[in-house]
Amino acid sequence: LPAVMVSVGDKEGNSNIITVAWTGTICTNPAMLYISVRPERHSYKMIRESGEFVVNLTTEDLAKATDYCGVRSGRDVDKWKEANLTPGKANELAYSPIIEECPVNIECKVEEVKELGSHHMFIAKVVSVQVEDTYMDETGKFCLNDASLLAYSHGEYLGLGKKIGTFGYSV
Repeated sequence: LPAVMVSVGDKEGNSNIITVAWTGTICTNPAMLYISVRPERHSYKMIRESGEFVVNLTTEDLAKATDYCGVRSGRDVDKWKEANLTPGKANELAYSPIIEECPVNIECKVEEVKELGSHHMFIAKVVSVQVEDTYMDETGKFCLNDASLLAYSHGEYLGLGKKIGTFGYSV
């Protein structure tokens, strides 16, 4: 699963970061994704009230910060400070900052909340994407595979491995 840091904010100017592995694309047109969050998490109320969040893709270099933001509560610590992360300005959101150190920041507005049990699924429309220039080649192609993205499996963080094939290579 992808290990992402989700940055959130509230109408009082507070912000927080939550690490999420239950996330993914659910639609291309319009671009939509989901995150699943337990209601008792500190960030849950901020997302529910503001109706927005940012999915920030993580890298191997951000593994320690990613873990920290998943095991510490924003009720008790300032995760921005403790994880050495920098809040930045979102293009389209009013309350939720991006994480400057992440190569990709996906700004989202909540369309629907599905209360599924232990987790509630926030279904959201992508309203803006910021990409670090380093990962754009001279033709304007987005080279995300060069970002050393982080994955999560059964309690372990993993770097993405070598390329096995490209879409359609089996035929």
